[in-house]
Amino acid sequence: MKKNPAESVARFADMLAAMGAEPRLRIVRLLLTAHPDGLVVGEIQTELGIAPSTLSHHLEKLKNEDLVKVRRESTYLRYTANTEALRELLAFLYAECCTRNQAVKPGPFAQLCEHPATPARRAARKKRFGESR
Repeated sequence: MKKNPAESVARFADMLAAMGAEPRLRIVRLLLTAHPDGLVVGEIQTELGIAPSTLSHHLEKLKNEDLVKVRRESTYLRYTANTEALRELLAFLYAECCTRNQAVKPGPFAQLCEHPATPARRAARKKRFGESR
């Protein structure tokens, strides 16, 4: 079932508002660098230097707006960027691109990398954060 256009605008406005706080935008960008594996909370905290209670607040806000996904791994919470939601957001932003003046045909501007992390990137993260993954 298709969403009402006004509902879509409200949803995307909420997503943009969630990323409008500098720490949350930094979290999303960091999680995109770790895609598709994601990071556990301690790794995010170490990387960004955000206090635990503050980080928890920001992660909850991002989760509530469907910008990140979370899964429990034993005693850890692993967060990943919700690339599908981010792709939808970018597609929404670019949907009407250049349609008034027809200077450029609208195209698939909003593609995000879905390739698994390279072995070198995974090895570097494991070395930096230990073998707990």
